[in-house]
This record gives sequence, structure tokens and C-alpha cells, in this order.
Amino acid sequence: MGERQGLGDSGDPRDGRGLPDAAAGRGRAAAAVFDALGAEYERAFAASAAHRESLERLLADLAPGSRVLDVGSGTGRPTAQTLAAAGHRVLGVDVSPVMTALAARQVPTAEFRCADVRDLLLSEGEFDAVCVYFSLLQMERGEQRELLERLVRSLRPGGLLVAATVPVDAAGVDAVFMGQPVRVSSFGAEEFTALITRAGVAVEWEHSALFTPDHPAGAPEPHLFLHGRRH
Repeated sequence: MGERQGLGDSGDPRDGRGLPDAAAGRGRAAAAVFDALGAEYERAFAASAAHRESLERLLADLAPGSRVLDVGSGTGRPTAQTLAAAGHRVLGVDVSPVMTALAARQVPTAEFRCADVRDLLLSEGEFDAVCVYFSLLQMERGEQRELLERLVRSLRPGGLLVAATVPVDAAGVDAVFMGQPVRVSSFGAEEFTALITRAGVAVEWEHSALFTPDHPAGAPEPHLFLHGRRH
């Protein structure tokens, strides 16, 4: 799991209703996990060469001053920091107050909001790129599908989607991540790629890697990175 996902328990501005109780509970659990991890999370994943390569490819494809949404922005490093340093306008969203505060201190040239990304009001075509680095894993599969479709619609035509996940076939599996209890859902590599394609993205690059977080409880994780453009 690399950069973080937004899961919270605030109301949904898309329809004026609050999140269902189960989703709100998952949001509180996710916030608690990543509040506890804080900067330790950043250190554990700092050495991911595949993540760095993905960012370098994204930078090469972005026009100057692009508007970028970083979903699950965590501590702001490396994604928001790298993009902001290159002159891009970055909005990072994360459910963890601790992570969001760290990001605001570490990357003052980006904007950060502590919020549930599912509650974020997204306009059609408002972003040049959307980054979703490992930020879906504590959502149920149906929530992941719905959110990806919304995120793609928030891209301008030809806009870039960068998504990364742990490509395993799992639905609501209880696990321990860096010493913290989590409930994880994900898709295998082929199914995740198909999910991105069905959301309206032409995949242009994919990369698989095995990464072990630098943490006493770290274990090898398969990582899948996908880059594509909105049709």
C-alpha cells in the first residue's frame, strides 16, 4: 500500500445524504489506522522505485501548470511534493487529520483537504490528471468502481489517470498492515485493468513490481501501476 485513500464519515454533497452506516464505519477505521501510522507510513514506502518511475512518467506527460488531484495524498510525499515542485497545481485529499496536517507542513505549495474523497464534489473535466496511488484498498469493490468512474469524469478529455493497487483477488478480507488491523478489498491485475478501461480510460502503460515496506512488520507486496488517458 503506497499513498493513501480518502475514507471518512461526512455527508455526501452529491445527493445531500450522509454515507451509509457501514461506509462511515469503514471511514472511521481507516482514519484511525493512518492517524496511528503518521510519518512512519511515509518512511516505510520511501524506497519504492516503481512509484518514482510512475511519477517521472506522469511529469513527462503533463503540460506546465497542470491541475492535479491526488486521491489519498497521505503525508504529501512523494506525489504531491514532486508535482508541486514541478510547478503543477495540486489538490490532495485524505481522510486522516494527522496525514493531512503533515502534508500541509511538508508541501506548503499544494492544497490539502481532510475529507472523504467519495464526498468530494467533482466537476466534469476540472482536472488535467488524477492520481490514485493505492488509495482504494479499504473501499468495497462496488465503491471502487463507482469512485473510479467519477474520477475519470473529473478529467478533461485526454486527461491522465494514474492508478496503483495491490493486485490481489480479495473482497472484505481482514488483515494486518504495519501492525494495524485493516479490511481490504481489491482486484486481480487483469480485472483491475478492465475496471479502468470500462471507466473510460485507454491504458497506455502498466508496470508490476514487488515491494517490501521498510517496517518491522513489512511483508512483500505485489504492486501494479497503470497510466492512461480519458477518451
